[in-house]
Amino acid sequence: MVDFDGQRRELIERLRARGIRDPRVLAALGRVPRHLFARPEDRLRAYEDEVLPLAPGASLSQPFVVAAMLEALELEGPEKVLDVGSGSGYTTALLCELAAEVHAVEIDPALAASSRRILREFAWPRVSVECADGWHGLPHLAPFDAILVSAACDRVPTALLDQLGPGGRLVAPVGGRDGQQLEVWRRQGDSAPSLVAVGLPVRFVPLRREAP
Repeated sequence: MVDFDGQRRELIERLRARGIRDPRVLAALGRVPRHLFARPEDRLRAYEDEVLPLAPGASLSQPFVVAAMLEALELEGPEKVLDVGSGSGYTTALLCELAAEVHAVEIDPALAASSRRILREFAWPRVSVECADGWHGLPHLAPFDAILVSAACDRVPTALLDQLGPGGRLVAPVGGRDGQQLEVWRRQGDSAPSLVAVGLPVRFVPLRREAP
């Protein structure tokens, strides 16, 4: 029998050794079973610190990068969060451990349905998954205290920045197909959101959009 719990603990120690320090983020990664969000044929690799394929144009992001993005959001617990490009729901599940209310948007109908099914197995009371174009966010549920974008865009969509509430933070991989950097945006009070940090070099699949 595979000891997924033991593998998950080992992953946490590797992430800690790489510089992940936020105890809430590490605890969330320790509680959420990543293997449930991977394809069955990839579950034995679920606790390697690597990207796993999900479907054409979709992947399960590298745990270290996910942890770094979650740290950058600086979540404290009471926030309402938007998860853009949520894939199979792994980042959505982690956000549910870190925030009070989480709304995910995923353009792939099969992945959206799969993530809903998996997330129902847990006891998180305020989580939803919508199948829609993440470029537009979920304006009917805005504003959000934090927005996590888990797919690459050449610029942060204006619609997402508009959905940040006062003091809200957005983390997204920004750049071309050959690589991106994580950008952190923040809305100070009622002012327009501004770029406050550019960090880790990363490589994400592009944020898919509906055909015009």
